[in-house]
Amino acid sequence: MYGAQIAFKDFIAVEGITGSPWVGFEHFKRFFNSFYFGRLIENTLVIGLYELAVGFPIPIILALMINEVKNKRFKRIVQTVTYAPHFLSIVVVVALLFMFLSPQTGILNNIIVALGGEPVSFMTEPAWFKTIYVLSGVWQTMGWSSIIYLAALGGIDPQLQEAAKIDGASKLQVIWHINLPAIKSTIIIMLILQCGSILGVGFEKVFLMQNSLNMEASDVIATHVYRTGIIGSQYSYSTAIGLFESVINFIVLIIVNYMARKINKVSLW
Repeated sequence: MYGAQIAFKDFIAVEGITGSPWVGFEHFKRFFNSFYFGRLIENTLVIGLYELAVGFPIPIILALMINEVKNKRFKRIVQTVTYAPHFLSIVVVVALLFMFLSPQTGILNNIIVALGGEPVSFMTEPAWFKTIYVLSGVWQTMGWSSIIYLAALGGIDPQLQEAAKIDGASKLQVIWHINLPAIKSTIIIMLILQCGSILGVGFEKVFLMQNSLNMEASDVIATHVYRTGIIGSQYSYSTAIGLFESVINFIVLIIVNYMARKINKVSLW
């Protein structure tokens, strides 16, 4: 936190943090008035909400489905297959995306051409960037993210499920009326944590997928900070942008935590 004061100073390396002149909110004003501000906020927020809407419920659904599998061998195979992508490097995942989505040799484009369509340059089309980013992220993390829900499901008393089945409840009714309510508090806590990083779109994957053709859809706060801070050596300006992102995430976390406590009596604090 000591270094955060660089955001309010015109940082000069030879003078150090304490010796650099104080400029107040000048760097924040510059960011708010910049040409890129609207695009950065829109792209970052849309990707964050897209990940929340698609990426959050899928691990829950996967955990509920795996929990219903009775064949232990098949269950272990499914878990292994869904967990494995988590251990792949981001570089490897993006390389696979370029291979599978290549207009010339990609599997998906070969299928499109075989069906009579025209090949699509998925990795350079701005309209496809957010969908590819989110869905590939879901594929990579859904298995690992489902572990905590499987652990919560493992704590459910089997007698409740047996009693429901004796009373004539179907599998869907058991899931809806017993399993989901039992893991509701876990779901809410995970939702609060994910909402607290709504603007925290990761840098590495976006940077690796980014190119000059999809820049209008792929330019987010993290990549802008990299260009201005690391490449452009504008340390104070980039620190101000990073601090702005952290403050917004913190405010969102407090609001969502407050709402969860008021509505469901479950919260982080």
